[in-house]
Amino acid sequence: MDNKQPARNVLGEPMEPCSLKPLTGFYRDGSCNTGDDNPGVHAVCIYATEKFLTYSKAVGNDLSTPIPQYNFAGVKPGESWCLSGPRFVEAVMNKQAPQIFIHATHEKMLELIDIETLKACAIDL
Repeated sequence: MDNKQPARNVLGEPMEPCSLKPLTGFYRDGSCNTGDDNPGVHAVCIYATEKFLTYSKAVGNDLSTPIPQYNFAGVKPGESWCLSGPRFVEAVMNKQAPQIFIHATHEKMLELIDIETLKACAIDL
């Protein structure tokens, strides 16, 4: 990301961090930054709830089970996490969308879903 413009959120502002504990993001930098090397577009900063984690596990995206060999403690209710864009869109379609932190959600998400849907899920507006 050297010599590039700073990452921007879906509101066109500089990105805010998503979570340092647990350390999230495709690049494990605490931010939902994304690039061409991130085909899963882990660009939306969600607020994890028990309900969403249970739903996510049921549809094959287990975020809550620790995987020690990857230094992954599992996401717990009340934590923030950079979710895959397509998984977020799937949750919206299934009426299971988690709340999000829009100021920490990368502008790349606008290629997958409209700003009004994102704003409706935002807890930081």
